Amino acid sequence: MKSAIILAAGKGTRMKSDLNKVMHPVMNKPMIGHIVTNLKKAGVEKIVVVVGHDADSVKDYLKDEVEYALQEPQLGTGHAVMQASALEGIGGDTLVLNGDGPLIQPETIQEAFAANRENGMVVLTSILDDGARYGRIIRDDKNHVVKIVEAKDCTEEEQKICEINTGLFCFNNQLLFESLKEIKNDNAQNEYYLTDLVAIFNRKQVPVTGLVVKDPDECMGCNDRVDLAKAQNWLKHKINEMHMRNGVTIIDPDHTYIDADVEIGNDTVIYPNVYIEGATKIGSHVTILPNSFLRNAVIHDDVTIDSSKVVESSVGKGTTVGPMSHLRNQTEIGENCRIGNFVEFKNSRFGDGSKCAHLTYIGDSDFGKKINVGCGVVTVNYDGKHKFRTVVGDGAFIGSNVNLIAPVTIGENALLAAGSTITDSVEAGDMGIARARQTIKSGFGTKYKNK
Repeated sequence: MKSAIILAAGKGTRMKSDLNKVMHPVMNKPMIGHIVTNLKKAGVEKIVVVVGHDADSVKDYLKDEVEYALQEPQLGTGHAVMQASALEGIGGDTLVLNGDGPLIQPETIQEAFAANRENGMVVLTSILDDGARYGRIIRDDKNHVVKIVEAKDCTEEEQKICEINTGLFCFNNQLLFESLKEIKNDNAQNEYYLTDLVAIFNRKQVPVTGLVVKDPDECMGCNDRVDLAKAQNWLKHKINEMHMRNGVTIIDPDHTYIDADVEIGNDTVIYPNVYIEGATKIGSHVTILPNSFLRNAVIHDDVTIDSSKVVESSVGKGTTVGPMSHLRNQTEIGENCRIGNFVEFKNSRFGDGSKCAHLTYIGDSDFGKKINVGCGVVTVNYDGKHKFRTVVGDGAFIGSNVNLIAPVTIGENALLAAGSTITDSVEAGDMGIARARQTIKSGFGTKYKNK
């Protein structure tokens, strides 16, 4: 069985934030969310999150995806792992990792479990040009890890070692919980250190191996906002490269922002300064032009999005949206539609082949197929207390500057004259006109200007 313990009890004071450290987002997803997702992708079956400071925010986010253990007081990493008693007695291997390391990838997690098949403990390590403040990995002549020396305790010779401890470990689960009982807190901080298990395992003649992670940044921890920005940049390029290798053209990867859970079909082209967030799904042969923003959107094949915003909404095949349009609140746009300049849809359905070219607001409405909506049309859906729906049948023609006072129903193939304020339903095939008859006052224009 593959298990994992995520250490997420610390306050993270260097973030200088009211938000729990592990809840800080990287590419719009909390750090701990990335870790849990990648553990599950790697086949980890049981995950225990050790919480402490602001535990409720972590629980509210992860809910029942994981199990929880409380570390209070917080007496070091070894003490944190001791709290995950739900795993005691379970067979298999357990990965221990920090909740502020969002970049660890499923492939690396799988490598760690594979490396531990013939060992009792695996230490994930990285090679740095300068080990700086990190603990150094000391190996014996058989290449086994015999100890981890903290930077402040290194001799001059040990300071030259470039292999460092990343803080990620994989253990035989039964040996882990047996050996945790042997950790002492006889140090200046009176804390229990997980790294002490290296010496304990060696004393038991249980082999400890070191697995070098090729990209050191993958194991980085985010301790402040500078680290967060670095992690965001790393993950952005990782995601963009994955999509490009899967047949997506990203014209400027440095200035394109795609969240980890986004799906994109082949031959889609994404221009610079585009943000695609959440669980957005984009089909094939889609073009997304500059300055567009999509969140939790569904974009079908052959769509063009031009400098527009699509949030919690869907766009059908062959439709064009924008420039400067806004689709929100579960709006559904059909196939082969045209949504033009400065058009807003909210909580509405717009049928196949319908067109709404410019300067229009459609809210809480159900529009059928092949409807033409003129410039400046407004569905007046709110009376100050309640929202009401507008229904328009197939083939209707809505003239420019028409106000539809909801609730109102317009029948199929009906015509609404430009400039009308429609308060009553119009039957199929009828014409609705609601405007004062024009009056001409001869010479009044000149008289008015000369006042």
